Amino acid sequence: MKEIIKDKLFGGERPLFAIHDTRLENVTITEGESGIKCCQNIEADHCRFIGKYPWWHVDGSLITNCYFEVTSRSAIWYSTDMTMRDTIIEAPKFFREMRGLTLENVEMNDADETFWRVNGLKIRDVRLYRGTYPFMFCENVDIDGLKTDSMYVFQYVKNAVIRNAHIVTKDAFWETENVTIYDSFLDGEYLGWHSKNLRLVRCHIAGEQPLCYIDGLTLEDCTFDAASDRAFEDSRNINASITGAITEVKNPISGRIIADAIGKITIDEHIKQPANCEVLTR
Repeated sequence: MKEIIKDKLFGGERPLFAIHDTRLENVTITEGESGIKCCQNIEADHCRFIGKYPWWHVDGSLITNCYFEVTSRSAIWYSTDMTMRDTIIEAPKFFREMRGLTLENVEMNDADETFWRVNGLKIRDVRLYRGTYPFMFCENVDIDGLKTDSMYVFQYVKNAVIRNAHIVTKDAFWETENVTIYDSFLDGEYLGWHSKNLRLVRCHIAGEQPLCYIDGLTLEDCTFDAASDRAFEDSRNINASITGAITEVKNPISGRIIADAIGKITIDEHIKQPANCEVLTR
């Protein structure tokens, strides 16, 4: 059984250091640092976090109906096996160097430098706003339901499946490896550059110069915005089926691209060998 701590305020330096098998209910961590640190098997429900670094080195935790204030920056690092539900986060630099993290119905209003080096990340119905570089260096990612306007999302990510995402950004999915995206809206310049084995299924793609410098690119029943020009430059091993029209295809290296209509095909002296990509209209 868990010890229950209820209706309490804790402040200062490390007030709940090394607690274990404990449930916190309506607890507030006020000004100070490292409120919950080096702990095991912790639950927090309807709690409020104000001080810095409140949740480090915690193994096994459940956080529900909580609120992290702007001042609780860098709140959750070096922790394992965490589930967070129905929670609002106002502070940046959350979720770093972690293993086994699940989020359900979570809203983050400053997603700056969040989700760095998380291995085993599961997301369901999460909203990320503002900030730069969320999801850097994450591995083994499973997402269904994501809305974000953060910049430079999903760089250097490996082994990810993403469904039902609405992403408005820039430089998304750079240098990723083994990423599949289903039924999503992807709006931003320079999508997917320098990636390996990127697969998009029933996605809508908007923004300039998408899908360039990729090795292993699959598109299944995807659509393109009219402003998406110079697509596929220096990409190789392409297998792309496009529904509707695409404005411009430029210097694809190898593979096959087919669309209902192609506004412009640019093949110039800068194309790289083997320079044998088929570009077809239905």
